[in-house]
Amino acid sequence: MEPILEAAVEVHSHLGPDDERTLADDVLDGLTRPLKELPPKHFYDARGSELFDAICELPEYYQTRTERRILETHADAIVARTGAVELVELGSGSATKTRVLLDAMAEAGTLARYVPVDVSATTVHAVAELFADEYAELSVVGLVADFERHLAHLPDPVGPRLVAFLGGTIGNFPPGSRRRFLRSVGKVLGPGGHLLLGTDLVKEPRVIEAAYNDDAGVTAQFNLNVLHVVNRELGADFDVGAFEHVAFFDREREWIEMRLRAREAQHVRVEALDLEVDFAAREEMRTEISAKFTLERLRGDLAAVGMELVELLTDPDELFAVSLARVA
Repeated sequence: MEPILEAAVEVHSHLGPDDERTLADDVLDGLTRPLKELPPKHFYDARGSELFDAICELPEYYQTRTERRILETHADAIVARTGAVELVELGSGSATKTRVLLDAMAEAGTLARYVPVDVSATTVHAVAELFADEYAELSVVGLVADFERHLAHLPDPVGPRLVAFLGGTIGNFPPGSRRRFLRSVGKVLGPGGHLLLGTDLVKEPRVIEAAYNDDAGVTAQFNLNVLHVVNRELGADFDVGAFEHVAFFDREREWIEMRLRAREAQHVRVEALDLEVDFAAREEMRTEISAKFTLERLRGDLAAVGMELVELLTDPDELFAVSLARVA
């Protein structure tokens, strides 16, 4: 547990030795599968986070700005409908969209506590101190934690709780894992609690694919950065320049797949794992899926975990949606 920073701010760490093994375990598992893969959570070292922030500003990447506009339009109504006094943000990152919700809660006179949850201790400390300074009498309890594993460590609610999981990150989960995660969220909503969920919507494939194949090549750098992470952290010898970025929309599954394709046959050693792996020329390794949603898919996922859709908020072009849900 980290020390208390000041009276209104606490930051607690729930990452331990097992969590430090996550990258090694994921790489060992992923590189020994018939279709090699690495999970997208390992994109986000300091460089990866910088690249993703740059992606969010790209003209092709509609998700971030569209979600922000939806929140700006409906924040007051969301707060009024939920009566939320506490905002829990899963995967808070730099919390750039959070202020919209906190402002609405402060304006309504209900704002009592903010709980940012992220695996980066630096990020959680920075966000906690920032908002504690900006909002008078706000209590901030930050959690350095993996939201897939540590939701049980959330503090007890101080009143109606709003759990925000924004950015379309829910789409990174395969269907079974997605429902397991949503079930775990339902268990921590508390009395009168709501889930605020951001989901990218099914639309014209060319619009979706353009968002992951930007002309500036920033997404390609972001994708390739995971190899730099494995090289640095596990002593691997990936030749990053020998791989290329691939992203396409799978029309049957209705999700984007990002992959890294070997330009030529190559041999890779991962020193920390005593692992040697061969890549054939043009062999692909999956690094991310990003599922896109229809109303039916969203309702079905929520119903399968004992939750119900309360309201679906979207933009005029129906590119993206922010939904409110609660335990049925």
